Amino acid sequence: MGNTWHYRDNVVPDLTTSLVGYDVEATDGKIGSVDEESNEAGASYLVVDTGFWIFGKKVVLPASTITRIDPQEQKVYLARTKQEIKDAPEFDENTYRDSAYQRQVGDYYGRYPLL
Repeated sequence: MGNTWHYRDNVVPDLTTSLVGYDVEATDGKIGSVDEESNEAGASYLVVDTGFWIFGKKVVLPASTITRIDPQEQKVYLARTKQEIKDAPEFDENTYRDSAYQRQVGDYYGRYPLL
C-alpha cells in the first residue's frame, strides 16, 4: 500500500493512548472527530466522523495525512484541506477495510505531495 499508510517520521503516535474522540483539524479548520483508528503496520489510518460538516459522512484518512498529534488538546492535525478530504473516495461501512477500497484511498491521497 506504500507510504500513504505509514505515519510520517516526525509523527510518533502513542500506541497506548487511543485517538478515538480527538478533534481533527484540516489545514483550513475542523472537519470532525476520530471515530476509529488502526495502527496496523503498513495500514495505519483514522476513520473520521465529519458530523454536520459533510452531514452523516465518514472519511478514511491514511496515517501519512497526519502532521501532528496533540494529546493535551486532544487534536489531530492534517496536511489536507477540507475540500481535498471532501473529494476523497466515498466511505462505505461494508468495504472500507477491503484492500481494493484502501488502494483507491491510497491512490487518491498519494497524488498529493507531503506537506
